[in-house]
Amino acid sequence: MTSKLAIDLDRSSPVPLYFQVAEQIAEAIRRGDLPPGSRLDNEILLADRLGLSRPTIRQAIQYLVDKGLLVRKRGVGTQVVHGQVKRSVELTSLYDDLRRAGQEPATQVLALEPRTAEEDVAAVLGVEPGADILYLERLRFAASEPLAVLHNWLPLGLAQLTRADLQTRGLYELLRAAGVRMRVANQRIGARAASQAEARLLAERRGAPLLTMVRTTYDDQGRAVEHGSHVYRASHYSLEVTLIER
Repeated sequence: MTSKLAIDLDRSSPVPLYFQVAEQIAEAIRRGDLPPGSRLDNEILLADRLGLSRPTIRQAIQYLVDKGLLVRKRGVGTQVVHGQVKRSVELTSLYDDLRRAGQEPATQVLALEPRTAEEDVAAVLGVEPGADILYLERLRFAASEPLAVLHNWLPLGLAQLTRADLQTRGLYELLRAAGVRMRVANQRIGARAASQAEARLLAERRGAPLLTMVRTTYDDQGRAVEHGSHVYRASHYSLEVTLIER
């Protein structure tokens, strides 16, 4: 596929050759010349066509893999990954946003069980520390790629949630169907490195950058109905905010 791309190298430039190759492939991906799922020529073919050494090509490919633009698959080769999910900051669930964007959301429920509320979560939900609450942990996929690990805590009795429902519908959709009227949320966005367990679930290397989001949602009576702490693959996910002058 890369044989169709015009990659022009300036051998007199101080910019390393591997970086010139990587940047031109990245720009082709951004333009749509290399759509998601496209396969690149193997390193030998690329090196021969460009008159470069295999280590130089390998360094360029690895740079794009580390940026999350390419992925190496055994028996398939090097492919362009699915496009990054861009999500507006609104009071919506990730499942609903992915479905609207045509990203084929899927969910693996890792935990759905009553737990005793630790002090910080109890304070947020307005219950006594040690009280029973519902804990929910899910692995969310977009276009068959793992995207996020979602942790949620809810007051008991708010809605009857089942694993089957959570695998096919978003949490907010289920809460609304149960009569919960969500009106406002406080949200904090940050970043950190992936733990070993998170890296394993998200098909990332340990220490890879993750976006974090902590959100508490309140109903129209001002009661906390859901508290979430989520991590997202920074290579596959971003948040968009519209700023308005007042």
